[in-house]
Amino acid sequence: MSKKMLVLATLLVAAVLLTACGAEGPAGPAGPAGAEGPAGPAGEVAMAADLTCTECHNDTAVITGKKAPWEASVHGAGTATAYAGGRGGCAACHSGAAFSKMVAEGSTPDAWEGDIADVTHQDCRTCHAIHTSFTADDWALETTAAVPLYAFEDVTYDGGEGNLCANCHQPRRGFALDEEGLVDVTSTHWGPHHGPQTAMLMGIGGGGEVEGKPGAHYSMVEGTCVACHLGEADNHTFLPSVAACLGCHADIEDFDFSGLQTEVDEMLVELGELLEAEGMYELEAGHPVVGKYEAAKGAALWNYIYIAVEDASHGVHNPAYTKALLEASLAAFE
Repeated sequence: MSKKMLVLATLLVAAVLLTACGAEGPAGPAGPAGAEGPAGPAGEVAMAADLTCTECHNDTAVITGKKAPWEASVHGAGTATAYAGGRGGCAACHSGAAFSKMVAEGSTPDAWEGDIADVTHQDCRTCHAIHTSFTADDWALETTAAVPLYAFEDVTYDGGEGNLCANCHQPRRGFALDEEGLVDVTSTHWGPHHGPQTAMLMGIGGGGEVEGKPGAHYSMVEGTCVACHLGEADNHTFLPSVAACLGCHADIEDFDFSGLQTEVDEMLVELGELLEAEGMYELEAGHPVVGKYEAAKGAALWNYIYIAVEDASHGVHNPAYTKALLEASLAAFE
């Protein structure tokens, strides 16, 4: 009997071994997930010096040295934003956020019709690519692409870094005669509109038949607006410094170089008095009188507003063109 049992046990073991050598069957269904394990140790806290934020946000004056003068500037004071930042036709240049959107969309101030609910003060983000790379590259200008001057046909301003400024510092209107050959002053805001400096630099935009050409400050100054109004010191008040002129005018002492500003101002005083005597302009109020005027005197009115009120460089932006416009304007009253 014991021999039988031994033989059966041997056969049973052999069968089990043979079964184990067979092909593996399909996997059964997954069991339920186990309990979450304990949390691992906390990682090391990054040091501030390891973050790119410190390239700008540090104990130097890299930000405060620009912010303080900016807030004292015409752009930074907020007057333009408060006055027209929420107006549909004005927001693209008077609201910082709207300007950034306009540039990003490749639009122009006369055509932009974006959302103006987020009216903002003009600040660093208006001109610079702030918080895009989180490095010093954020100080790059939002755009330096050449800018079409939309009040004129086939005219493009290409002044390097000054192209950023040209998006808004251009006339919104050009001089024109009505169907009767007269100058129709339709409102007290008549004229090229505020900030036509790019047109003056290029020698265009005046009233009448005066032919102009680009001045040296456009054709010979790399960076145009930025080169003169910021200079090497990055002066964010944007008030030009005589120091920025020394590269070309070694003996300059003030902006009345060779008596230019004195000459221009004297002609402006004379022209302003003539226009007021003619009932075309109110000097104290600082705006034109609505009405229709003959072409030559109407052009003189336009040129007075263009030079005295809007460009406001006293001839510096384009000396030859400025003087030619004023001479023609004064001649209209002879």
